[in-house]
Amino acid sequence: MYTFLAGIALLIIGYFTYGKFIEKMFGVKEDRATPAYVNNDGVDYVPMSTSKNSLIQLLNIAGTGPVFGPIMGALYGPVAFIWIVIGCIFAGAVHDYLTGMISIRNRGAHLPELASKFLGKVMKHVVNAFAVLLLLLVGTVFVSTPASLLHVLMDGKIALGIIIAAIFIYYIAATLLPVDKIIGRLYPYFGALLLISALGVGIGMVVTGAPIPELSLTNFHPANAPILPLLFFTISCGALSGFHATQTPIISRTTQNEKQGRKIFYGMMITEGVIAMIWAAAGMSLFNGYNGLNDILAAGGPGAVVSQASTALLGAIGGTLAVLGVVVLPITSGDTAFRSARMIIAEYLNIAQKKFSSRLWIAVPLFVISAVLTQIDFNLLWRYFSWANQATAVIALFVGAMYLYIAKKNYFTALVPGSFMLVMVITYILNAPIGFGLSMTTSWIGGFIGAAVLIGFFFRAAKKARANNMPLEDDITGWKVA
Repeated sequence: MYTFLAGIALLIIGYFTYGKFIEKMFGVKEDRATPAYVNNDGVDYVPMSTSKNSLIQLLNIAGTGPVFGPIMGALYGPVAFIWIVIGCIFAGAVHDYLTGMISIRNRGAHLPELASKFLGKVMKHVVNAFAVLLLLLVGTVFVSTPASLLHVLMDGKIALGIIIAAIFIYYIAATLLPVDKIIGRLYPYFGALLLISALGVGIGMVVTGAPIPELSLTNFHPANAPILPLLFFTISCGALSGFHATQTPIISRTTQNEKQGRKIFYGMMITEGVIAMIWAAAGMSLFNGYNGLNDILAAGGPGAVVSQASTALLGAIGGTLAVLGVVVLPITSGDTAFRSARMIIAEYLNIAQKKFSSRLWIAVPLFVISAVLTQIDFNLLWRYFSWANQATAVIALFVGAMYLYIAKKNYFTALVPGSFMLVMVITYILNAPIGFGLSMTTSWIGGFIGAAVLIGFFFRAAKKARANNMPLEDDITGWKVA
């Protein structure tokens, strides 16, 4: 249990130390007006309070990632704690903070627009297609996942198809209506439920003295499954996730002042890391080790782990509330996934979103495609999502590194984690059955060579951009902070 508690402590310390360092290095401009005021349209650009934005951001980025991912990652044993802590502090929270703050400096632009500006116009088209595909996969996965959990929770009394239809109806409303009408009103309550349920499970393990294993690289992990690079794709949202780069611009359009950025972007990623630590620990300690956890995962998936762990630690009523807290996660990321997709497409096609009809004709095709995708095997969708997710994280980190390089600031804070994950992304797709199926040795060689080439292109482009004094932010002359 000492490893678990130390990990939680390090995450909190990381927020107050490295998070403060990143904020100071980036350079907050408290007197600069934010897009929430400059571009206020009453739909997507709406000023909201720090507490609302923080809880919405947490729910936007979370999904089932900090629960299901760490539960699967628990199969690797306590080494999973290392990735959650280090990944969260030095990669994930930096990724989220830079994406959010650079977006604020550029009228709340989404990742494709930022990639176009900082990595080249060709990247706009590539990242746009990539981001929309990722969001469609996320939205689809987060229809099926909560529907299955609710179906189990209600003992099958309501047909799975009816639950899926109800979730789709909610998603359509949340995608089309102004951000402060549903998301702004409901998410603070959902966020409280999420935090209470996670803390309940965490405190329950400490109080009952759950046998959480201590750190050891020789502890259980899947046979014939190398820790590297698979661990980094099994646990993503609790440590580093490109999906977050598609979500932070939603809140960059509602943030009132840049000084709120560390709490909203860096802080909520740290909070997600704490949630990930709790569920990873639950998976490791409550099912008699690797074999027990593997058996329950084979029988009922991560949802069964959540249900049994919650009930065992919190009783019937508390367990039900905890499961509902987990159900909230995918629903509150699924709706914003579709909302982000709608906003990205509108931005790409330069279509204003103030009119309801303009939002409608973009959103309808997205839901039709998603409905078709729900018929595809969930496990296959999830494998492709995992790779696309981390590839998107790499792009976002390189956007951050480019911004900092041009600004003559410490770009290594983004370049180092971005380069590390670039090697992992290339190696994974070369080796994985969903990719090229090459041997592990060949894949590692390809990963390092491919990353070296791409990093070389990055430096060439970065030096050119700095020499040409590329503008880093939009001109908002005449505007003052509210």
